[in-house]
Amino acid sequence: MARLEYRLLDEANGYPVLFYYDRIDKEEVSLRFACDYLVKGHVVYEKTSCAIEQGTYVIYVRHSTEETAVDYAERPSVRWGSIQIEMREYRENTRLYPLVHTFSFKDDDDALLHLQSDYLYLNGREWEKTSAEVDEDRQVYIFYARPAG
Repeated sequence: MARLEYRLLDEANGYPVLFYYDRIDKEEVSLRFACDYLVKGHVVYEKTSCAIEQGTYVIYVRHSTEETAVDYAERPSVRWGSIQIEMREYRENTRLYPLVHTFSFKDDDDALLHLQSDYLYLNGREWEKTSAEVDEDRQVYIFYARPAG
């Protein structure tokens, strides 16, 4: 088990801790390191960097000025012992991103590889990643992508 902190990128105030997790698996830390955004408390935070300090994993964030939290009507179905990743179609100048597919993984490594991939193939179509997010409000990871080519 490890400790993870989300810190605000604010040097003048000593990088204050926004959120922390005292007992978190290193696998989940890896999944979160792979994400560009965090949604928590209906606020979107953008990752600026990651660090390791004296046994603590740190993700530095700032409030996103371009993104807003979305209340999707559909909720991911909770599957005991699995990690959910929604693939959503990224579209310019919109707030809602259509759900393309929901992946369920029993293995952290498989989920991490999906989040780190630049391209995914689904139903004969290639999708190019635009960003990845951990949505704590909905307890799901999101892979934003647009059709490639």
